[in-house]
Amino acid sequence: MAPKITEKCFPSASEDAKSSEVCVVSPQTKSDAYKLAFQDSDFLLRDESRPIRLQLELMKPELILQEHGVDATIVMFGGSRIPDRVQAIKNLEEAEMAVKREPLNPAAEKHVAIARRVLEKANYYEEAKNLARLISENCENDNGCSFMVATGGGPGIMEAANRGAHESGAKSIGLNIVLPHEQAPNPYITPELCFQFHYFALRKMHFLMRAKALVAFPGGYGTMDELFETLTMIQTKKIKPLPVLLFGKDFWTKAVNFEFLLDEGVIGTEDLDIFMFVETAGEAWEKISDFYNSNHNSDDTNSDQKSV
Repeated sequence: MAPKITEKCFPSASEDAKSSEVCVVSPQTKSDAYKLAFQDSDFLLRDESRPIRLQLELMKPELILQEHGVDATIVMFGGSRIPDRVQAIKNLEEAEMAVKREPLNPAAEKHVAIARRVLEKANYYEEAKNLARLISENCENDNGCSFMVATGGGPGIMEAANRGAHESGAKSIGLNIVLPHEQAPNPYITPELCFQFHYFALRKMHFLMRAKALVAFPGGYGTMDELFETLTMIQTKKIKPLPVLLFGKDFWTKAVNFEFLLDEGVIGTEDLDIFMFVETAGEAWEKISDFYNSNHNSDDTNSDQKSV
């Protein structure tokens, strides 16, 4: 029978892989050198193969997100150590019990003070969950937007955002990274949109490639890293403007003295306009909606960031 016109001349990689398994066993075919390069994990893990791994880490999530029709995300960052209120209260009670066991231990006293501060920030867990719910409910049913929540995939604020989307019946994305701790993705990420990265640089690129807004809740080094990368990209016009919302003005103005940077002449007045402070999920959603509904923003601003 004649082959169909649409059939490819070359066998697929899967077909080649199956063919390689039926070769005659010999000292030559048992050699690592004889393995197909794409099936040789030792070869792919060599230091010299890093450029290949970088390319694969860019390509795999990109193809999967394309296949799922994901073209616009609201990226939500925040501390992995900020739990919901129930867990925060439990953590404080455990810290207070430790002080009772060791009343003269300064470290235990400090742990209590930190636990109290974390409890004060537990409201951000609820606000993150509520914002994700607002985004999902307004966009899941094709109400003029196609935004999908994306997070770093871990616990704390990231979990809250994925949870808000999940509880509203919407899909959400988790871009996890291999770390000595926090290895497990939170259980609210849509499984087929849960990715694992080795390279921070590729992970941060994927955060921005489809981003239509970035919402940064109080957090530590990771949150700061992701926030300032975005601020720098907008400042230097490497990406088009998008809403950057800092949740909790009191936290952020203490954590980063933006006015000091301005007074010292290391940033300009216009650089303070790159971001906005918000306090509630409703306010955050309103600012995102206003940005994309206002006449000021053309299709140019609305276009995706895939040229990052």
